[in-house]
Amino acid sequence: MTPMTTEEAGTTAPETGPSAGRGLLGRLSWGLADQAASSMTNFAVGIYVARSLGVTAFGVFSLAWLTYGVVLNVARGLATDPLVVRFSGAPEASWRSAAARSAGAALGVGTVLGAVCLLVGLGLGGRVGAAFACLGVALPALLLQDAWRFAFFAAGAGRKAFTNDLVCGLALVPAMVVAARVGTVAAFLLAWGAAAAVAAGYGCVQSGLRPRVGQARGWLREQRDLGSRYLVENVSLSGAGQLRAYGLGAIVGVGAVGAVRGAELLLGPFLALLMGLSLVTVAEAARVLRRAPHALGRFCLLLGGGQAAAALLWGAALLLMPDRLGELVLGGVWHDASRLILPATLGVAGAGLGSGAAAGLRALAAARRSLRCQLFASACYAGLGLGGAAVAGTAGSAWGVAAATACGSAVWWLQLRAALREHHRAPTPGPTPAPEDDIPEVRTA
Repeated sequence: MTPMTTEEAGTTAPETGPSAGRGLLGRLSWGLADQAASSMTNFAVGIYVARSLGVTAFGVFSLAWLTYGVVLNVARGLATDPLVVRFSGAPEASWRSAAARSAGAALGVGTVLGAVCLLVGLGLGGRVGAAFACLGVALPALLLQDAWRFAFFAAGAGRKAFTNDLVCGLALVPAMVVAARVGTVAAFLLAWGAAAAVAAGYGCVQSGLRPRVGQARGWLREQRDLGSRYLVENVSLSGAGQLRAYGLGAIVGVGAVGAVRGAELLLGPFLALLMGLSLVTVAEAARVLRRAPHALGRFCLLLGGGQAAAALLWGAALLLMPDRLGELVLGGVWHDASRLILPATLGVAGAGLGSGAAAGLRALAAARRSLRCQLFASACYAGLGLGGAAVAGTAGSAWGVAAATACGSAVWWLQLRAALREHHRAPTPGPTPAPEDDIPEVRTA
């Protein structure tokens, strides 16, 4: 395997002036390209399953998909979020050691939680049990592939992340064709995992590294000051989504879960961008913090505002889409999903605006503040989403989530403002932001 060059690992001299702007634009461009590839892959999987299996089976698939989101956020919080915060633009030797250990930790998390999903699935039985069992088989490959993407963006090598996602998408094509012939949720989940396994193996070739599973415990121990908080933060986010999905299924029915997922698929490019936010924006925010700390707030505002505006424009286009075209895309799921486009769009716009502030807090290593924000936002998401479902069914749940994201976004920005004031009063020297434990806390209302 060929190791990454020094330039690919992001260890060149600090950029200044116009070269800094070009470097930032180049990295963000590769980040957008990678997210586009990831978005299209996830969008294609969802659309293919929705058209092939119908709304009820698609609801089962959505439950497995949401469970994957929970596990993914566990792995990111423990393994790869600390890597991006502390090793973005680090010297090559430091990056290589950290990336290998981080990937090993992600693979270890995937193996352990995959075994749990497998056992739960075997215990449940039926279509839901089979879906969870197959998800358990796929999890190690899915999490390892995601870990390589984080590692490449931490190194400033977004081109490699894009290529890796492209390989995953290409491998998914024949796998989906085979799964469609079988015609079950389990088959589609296994096909998704097989494509991720191909991309994860290619990630080893790209980086010249192998995941060091044996050093996973050491990595978790070294990064526990950030990892433990990011774990709670990430799990609260995905756990709130899972709780809302299960609750919606219990209150309204599994078909309602499929309708919500269908509306989310229509907004897929932006949802995938938000899910993969840390791949690009946290690393870039960390670079802005090192180079020009005074510009971090402006960078985060442009980032969040741009995502919110793009989501609103996309949602407006969806509202104008003819029913015939919608049925062509989603099949029978379109009728129920189309009623949720407006609240789903507002929810994604609110989440996009808040994500700009979230990137700034991550770059500042303000784990306490970001944890508070995420716990508040997750409580609003689950509470208002389920409360809306109890009052007005599926539509009520969608409007409740839209209100929750607006409230959460406001809290994110208030906390970023306080963290920036705190940072400017006591700037942290050195290339890596210190953990928040080393910074005096300013209590806010």
